[in-house]
Amino acid sequence: MKILSPRALRALGRFNAAYPWDHNAHYHRWILRQLPRRFGLALDVGSGSGDLARLLSGRADAVQAVDSDPVITAQAQKLIPSGLPVTFSVTDAIADFPAGPYDVITCVATIHHLPFAQALIRFRRHLAPGGTLVIVGLCRAETTVDHLLGAVAIPTNAAMGWLKNKGRPSPRPVSMTAPTRSADMTFNEIIREARDILPGARLRRR
Repeated sequence: MKILSPRALRALGRFNAAYPWDHNAHYHRWILRQLPRRFGLALDVGSGSGDLARLLSGRADAVQAVDSDPVITAQAQKLIPSGLPVTFSVTDAIADFPAGPYDVITCVATIHHLPFAQALIRFRRHLAPGGTLVIVGLCRAETTVDHLLGAVAIPTNAAMGWLKNKGRPSPRPVSMTAPTRSADMTFNEIIREARDILPGARLRRR
């Protein structure tokens, strides 16, 4: 089911390029509300420009931030204020998962790039007892409700871009250079696999 024609998609792409905003950062405050006030070691998987890792450092003793994109990781490294306990590295989150245990693991808009079950198993293995895992991910639209939510999101996204840029076209920030891919799992498939690997996990639409 296609919501927009190719011509409309191109027009929307031009609008979003002129009025960009960081969708991932929209969830950062929500993520922080899921975490303890203070914790020891944190891991941010798919750290991108490092915004979330820097926020985590305000509560953590130390933060390890990993991403597969060397360009965006180098940019994030340059933005670290002196003395901030954050380390950025270019890492394959499956083949070279940084050894824990971690009191907090976060993963935003990244898990659909990884083998889902393998990623969850590694998160579980490296999460400290009593630790907190927060994942913000994408799913493939399947149901009528999925497609309706997608349709509602299109004008909402455009409006947010306009408001965030105060109606003025803005240059886009440095973007990811690593290959991207669309989500291939539906929400129901994610629920089934996640509950098998992480019994008691809470899953919700945002």
